[in-house]
Order: sequence, then structure tokens, then C-alpha cells
Amino acid sequence: MTDATASRPHQDGIKASYLILLAISSCHLLNDLMQSLLAAIYPMLKTEFALDFWQIGLLTFFFQLTASLLQPVVGLVTDRRAFPKALPLGMAATMCGLGVLAFAPNYGLLICGAGLIGIGSSIFHPEASRVARAASGGRFGTAQSLFQVGGNFGTAAGPLLAAFIVVPFGRSSVGWFAGAALLGIVILIGVSRWHAQERLNAARRKPQATPKQLPRKQVVIAVSILLTLIFSKHVYMASMTSYYTFFLIDRFGLDTPAAQKMLFLFLAAVAFGTVIGGPVGDRIGRRTVIWCSILGVLPFTLILPYADLFWTGVLSVVIGVILASAFPAIVVFGQELMPGRVGMVAGLFFGVAFGVAGIAAAALGAVADITSITRVFQICAFLPMLGFLTVFLPSRRHTMG
Repeated sequence: MTDATASRPHQDGIKASYLILLAISSCHLLNDLMQSLLAAIYPMLKTEFALDFWQIGLLTFFFQLTASLLQPVVGLVTDRRAFPKALPLGMAATMCGLGVLAFAPNYGLLICGAGLIGIGSSIFHPEASRVARAASGGRFGTAQSLFQVGGNFGTAAGPLLAAFIVVPFGRSSVGWFAGAALLGIVILIGVSRWHAQERLNAARRKPQATPKQLPRKQVVIAVSILLTLIFSKHVYMASMTSYYTFFLIDRFGLDTPAAQKMLFLFLAAVAFGTVIGGPVGDRIGRRTVIWCSILGVLPFTLILPYADLFWTGVLSVVIGVILASAFPAIVVFGQELMPGRVGMVAGLFFGVAFGVAGIAAAALGAVADITSITRVFQICAFLPMLGFLTVFLPSRRHTMG
């Protein structure tokens, strides 16, 4: 089967497989929950290993680097040759990374653990995104949102679990979450079997006409704009996920558990924004959602570094909801620009998101060491201005969105 023939809305009356979408979203929750523990235990690692901010950023850099370099490759390879068993293998790599983080005696092994978690992510995300599209029944934005929101909830749960489990019981308790990885592996074995059978079923269906494609130059420009918007979104997200707790501790004198709970509020808002982004994009078009999300968040990011504690919490929630609604629309927009390259597009976009976040985390850590944590948020506040580039994306009448 080709992904182009599998990607048309409601082809041959196919209905969305919500059980598979629920399964893949649940595994995304487990996968990203385990990944989020890395950032959630940064304050603990900083104290235990006497780390500087640039070393904290380097941990994120190695995690994001392994994910960003491998994700497009995994997506491209599986576009050409199916490998359904990649999903449980990716989860197994994440589980190994957790074990290393839990018991690493030195900073070098912490780097290795972060890298293993990144490898697991690089395998999981492109293939899981493909499964979500195959199970969508043509509601591609909705399916992408359901898939991504699992990851958002997992990321949001990480700081809470760190506050209530890892902080009281110590770093070794990170290893307890290997049970979540084992559960994910079992579920993903079943999902992989469904996907293999679905590919066979799709190959037997009556082929449809190839969707209309834009000229290559226009596609390249549009994809470049989408990648720039991903840069804007994920650099800002990196500032929040890696340094928001430190910002709250430094500016308002919060203790670590209180700061982690504030981070949870932001990440929960990100999850909600992801839920609404895809379905709205199915109805009104991806371009409109992207425009409103990236540029629309600008006034709130500009205010946040100067707000008091209460309004910092409120603004972080608003920012999370608005900013997160863009990514499902961006992924589906890209897949519609390049039919037949579902895995490669997902791998490229997720990979760039991870890579940009990793580089940004390291760079922002250096900026924080030289200046201050508050200065980091003052600089990042201007990133959503790149949302103006959305005006150059193809309009809805020129795309499937």
C-alpha cells in the first residue's frame, strides 16, 4: 500500500478505529510520561551532581539530538518498507534509558540515559503517527490530536509524579516506571499486529486517483515555513519545560514541589490545546489554526515575564492552550503537502521539534548562566512573531486541508 492511497478522507467508507487511536494515544502517554521524568528531576540532579545550568541544558540536548536525528530516517525507511514491530522496540529503548537515569553514578551515564530515551522517542513517534493516520477514517486532524494529546498528558503527569514519588523516594524510584514501559510494550505488540493487517487490507482495496499536488517549489517553501513555525513554537516550549520551574523558584521563591505543580498546570493546558487543534483544523482548515495559534499567543508571552505569581499561572495556561493547538495542524498540513510520505513528514516534523528544543535548551541554559532565568523568558517572548510567516502558506483551496 502507499500512504497516498491510504490518506484520502473516508475512502471506501472506512471508519475511524477509535480503539486503536485510544491504544496508540495511551502508549504515547506512557512514552512521554517516562521522557518527561528527565526534565522533572532536573532540580534533583542539579543538587545531587552539582550541575550548572549549561549541564542541565546539555542533558536535554542529548535527549533531543538522538530523537531529532533518527526520527526522519525512521519515517523515511518505514515509508518504503513496513516495520510494525518498531513500536514495541522503541518503548523498550525508553525503558532502558529510565533504568540508566535511575541508577547512574555519574554525569556521563546520565547523558547516556538521556540519549537512550531519545532513541526510543525517535522510533516511536513516526510509526505511531502513521498508525494514527491509518486509524483516522479520514479525520486526520482529529486522529493526530488524539494521538498527540496522549503524549501531552504524559508530559504533564511527569512533574506531578516527580513531586509525589521521585522527590520523596529518591532518584532510584525513577526505575519504578519501568512497569509503565512494560505495559506499553504489551499494548504496542497488539497495535503492531493491527497495523500490519490494516496495510494488507488497504492493499486489496480499490485504488483511488492520486491527490492533486502543488508544484515542487511551492511545497519546499511551504514546508520550510512550517519548519520555521515549529522552531518558534518549540524553542518557547523548551524554555518552559526546561526552565519554568527554575524561573518560578528564582522569581517567586517557590520550593521545588510547588514549582513542579505550576509546570503541571502549563503542561495540562498544552494537552487541552492539542485536543482542540486537530478537530478545529478539520473544520476550518489547518492554515487558519496555525495562524491563530502561533501569532495569537504573542501578547501573552510578552506579558508573562513581568506578571505576579497569580497572573504568571494564568498566562502560562493561556499560552499552553493557544500554542499547542498548532502542532497537530502543522503535521497534517505537511502530510497533505507530500502525500505518500506520511512517516517521513511525521519523522521530520517531530525530529525538528525535538532537535530545536534540545539545541534551544542548551543555548538558553548558557544564557541563563550569563544573565538570568528571567532574561531567558524575556527573549523567548518575541518568538511567536514568526507566526506572520503563515500568510505565505498555501490557502485551503489549494490543499486538502
